[in-house]
Amino acid sequence: MKDMTERQKAILEYIRRHFSENHYWPSIRDIQGEFGFKSTNAVTGHLRALERKGNIARVPGQARAYRLACDSAAAPEAPASRAPLPFAPETLRDVEESDLLSIPVYGAIAAGFPDGVEPGEPIAHLQIDPETAGVRRNARLFALRVRGDSMIEAGINDGDTVILEKGEGRPGDIVAALIDGEVTLKRLLLGRDRKAYLKAENPAYPDLKPASSLSVQGIARTLVRRLA
Repeated sequence: MKDMTERQKAILEYIRRHFSENHYWPSIRDIQGEFGFKSTNAVTGHLRALERKGNIARVPGQARAYRLACDSAAAPEAPASRAPLPFAPETLRDVEESDLLSIPVYGAIAAGFPDGVEPGEPIAHLQIDPETAGVRRNARLFALRVRGDSMIEAGINDGDTVILEKGEGRPGDIVAALIDGEVTLKRLLLGRDRKAYLKAENPAYPDLKPASSLSVQGIARTLVRRLA
């Protein structure tokens, strides 16, 4: 193996220590935060250098995933009950800052009973990697923070941030909808009379049928969840 720089040695030691303490490898963001890098580019640059020098290796069959090289100097011992895990492919995708999408967050949306419409100006911006999130780069995206539990059986919890694409939606889509002047997050369905209505993914909440109007503001594409 080729000689490492002091920074590369420190990164490799951090990876070992993180694995020893947590039993999983750190993400690019973990390494960025640990060493105070201004961007993820610096992290991926050091990882590529460590790969060239033989300290980490690509995981066969997993694009952009790495493992520590299997030698006594480079690889920590895993607990007997758990096999060594590679860096997760999605966390080590070579993401340039210019690749990230900046999505406006327009406040909260009720995932319960309909609520008043939020103000029209974004309160924050969310940066995501479109490939990891599974969204189209040219899509018209915006985000809303979920308030309530009416969509829990669809995997959408109170406090999640849902990313939506502007559009009219189709029956079966989870949508942000304006119903009789109030906004809510529900599944869009058609009744036997071919009229649209909204259905919760929680049996504690009733179906919502418009008295006068129902319009779709956006279709849910993915979500971001903050871990406790």
